[in-house]
Order: sequence, then structure tokens, then C-alpha cells
Amino acid sequence: MGTRGDRPGGEASVHWLLVIAGAVVGAPARYLTDRAVQARHDSVFPWGTFTVNVIGCLVLGLVTGAVTEGAASSQVQLLLGTGLCGALTTYSTFSYETLRLAEDGARLFAVANAVGSVLAGLGAAFAGTALARALWG
Repeated sequence: MGTRGDRPGGEASVHWLLVIAGAVVGAPARYLTDRAVQARHDSVFPWGTFTVNVIGCLVLGLVTGAVTEGAASSQVQLLLGTGLCGALTTYSTFSYETLRLAEDGARLFAVANAVGSVLAGLGAAFAGTALARALWG
């Protein structure tokens, strides 16, 4: 026998709806941001993907920090962290674009994308949690 959260209409359904609601905003935000940023750069470097991934890391760090400090609920984490940031950020596109750069002979850009994305993403996540601590800690 399942728990109340396993039944249709239970808490699990609300959780699904929160994730979906966040994703409904995150996915088009990723597409539009990627296109707008990339259109402003005459470069093979994937600035659009880099930008959405770093923004997503910052937001996720802020949301996680807010939840840790008791300033936001786990429902907010589902809506913004799992839903919005999950749809906004894209590891698969980052991987594909890095591989494409390497295969096209732009190895320096490929390495810069891989290293820069990891460092900037971690830095943004740490900055988000630090900001949350400063605001609500």
C-alpha cells in the first residue's frame, strides 16, 4: 500500500505540478536567452549556452541557500530549483557544443568552454549560496 503522496491528487501530484510550472518558464527562457546572447557575439564559442548555465547555477545556489536558511520552502525548491533551473540549464547542449568545437578544430574554444563552464558554474553556485546566507542567514 502506498503513502498519501503516491495517490492521484496527493502531495506527489502537487510536486509534479510545481516542477512542470517551473519548466514551462525555464525552457523558453533558455531558448530565448541563448538566441539573444549568441546573436550578439560573432564567435564560434557557445556564449548562449554558457550564459544560461551560469545563470542557472547562480539561481540554484540562491534557492538552495534560501531553503537551507529557512527562507524558502521545499516547494519553492521544486518550482525554481528542479523545474526552472532544470529546464533553463543544459548539460547535454554544453557537451554537444564542446565536442563540436573540438571536432571542428577549435580545440582551444572547446577547452575554454569545458573549463570555463565548470569554474563559472561552481563560482555562480557558491555566489548564490553566499548571497542567500547574507540575505537570510
